[in-house]
Amino acid sequence: MDDRQPMGVRPDPSRRDFLRVGSLSVSAMALSGLLKGRAVAQDKQPKARSVIQLWMWGGPPHLDTFDPKPDAGEDYSGPLRRPASTNVAGIRISELLPLMAQQADKYALLRGMTHPSGGHETAAYIVQTGTLPAADLVYPSIGAVISLKKGFEAGYKGTLPPYVSIPSSLGRFDESGFLGADYRAFATGGDPNSRDFTVQGLQQPRSVSDERLADRRELLKLVDNLDRRTEVDPAYATLDSYQQKAYAMITSGAKKAFDLSTEKEELRNRYGRNSFGQSCLLARRMVENGVPFVTVNMGGWDTHSRNFEAMRRMLPVLDGGFATLLADLAERGLLESTIVVWYGEFGRTPKVAIEPPWEGGRHHFPNAFSAVVAGGGFKGGNVVGVTDRTGDRVASRPIYPWDLSASIYKLMGVDPWGKLPHPRGCVAYVSPLATGEVATGGMLAEIM
Repeated sequence: MDDRQPMGVRPDPSRRDFLRVGSLSVSAMALSGLLKGRAVAQDKQPKARSVIQLWMWGGPPHLDTFDPKPDAGEDYSGPLRRPASTNVAGIRISELLPLMAQQADKYALLRGMTHPSGGHETAAYIVQTGTLPAADLVYPSIGAVISLKKGFEAGYKGTLPPYVSIPSSLGRFDESGFLGADYRAFATGGDPNSRDFTVQGLQQPRSVSDERLADRRELLKLVDNLDRRTEVDPAYATLDSYQQKAYAMITSGAKKAFDLSTEKEELRNRYGRNSFGQSCLLARRMVENGVPFVTVNMGGWDTHSRNFEAMRRMLPVLDGGFATLLADLAERGLLESTIVVWYGEFGRTPKVAIEPPWEGGRHHFPNAFSAVVAGGGFKGGNVVGVTDRTGDRVASRPIYPWDLSASIYKLMGVDPWGKLPHPRGCVAYVSPLATGEVATGGMLAEIM
């Protein structure tokens, strides 16, 4: 897909401009948001135990999903001019999301999302880490930080990794950042909708019993020891820890958590017999098994051309998986302790590019876009942030990625003002809100 920035789209503000705006806003509007965030952070009682992140790689269009603008005219709404009313009075979403419309009381719409970058890699980094890029340091993603804080530092005892990504990792940047490889997501690989779906590295041959597998492990140890030096090599120690984790997952009941064949057919069909739907079902199973952070990675949203054809294909898939996940979690009593967050790295241009070669496409647009949060202490049936008549800018209550990530940390019992272990001993905070050097609308206190 052509990722060129089309003519007519306003250039993104530079990081320097963004920081300058941040320093000014901290002295005025953002100061109240910052103080409000600090007040929220005083409450140390965590409300959530897990996060399911629905990551829409490529950037989903806000006007075609959760911030429709039918009155802006066809140049903006395209053929999607009949938004669906939801089960919450006054809230409307895309006509292609009828199942999500029935679940609106369970989620909150964040229509004021904004940040300064229109490039995929940089935008993904900003949203996923909740920080602006720095020249000399790669910060860890939210999933990696929670893997550290609610996994390793909290004495996590689960046989499943504390951070699981389905079916693939985020890609395009090192999501573990300066924390290191131990905090990367464990990616399942494969297609959860496939009849012969198996998680990479966890398949034990049927002809090999647990006893034989244990014997092979002991033999491998003996062979390794023959070739080791007298002193302990750190590389070997690391390899041992990975081998131990792998064997633990294969020989324990943990691998059963990935077995979707135990689920009822009717429920699997409700989620949707497609990769995204079954990935959402698998994410629910991860949460049931105590995994603190799960990512479901759904690509295909980079709709520079023929956007509405893509929406008619993709939104029903999203609708089935997302809506059923919320309902399923609620029915099992898991939604209260599970944060579900939906977003991409940015939105897409409100005005439709009808000219060739785009033929009804939408381009990169970080100025204003939408996210959705549910469960884990977030109050459903609400809208935070308002865009203008055409969806071109945030008219009130801006929400920056660090405002959202800090809110998630807070509900998970992670102090946004706390520190991260820095590889060079420098001070690194969980959230840049702790520095007071970024623009902020404040944490999402309205819905927490």
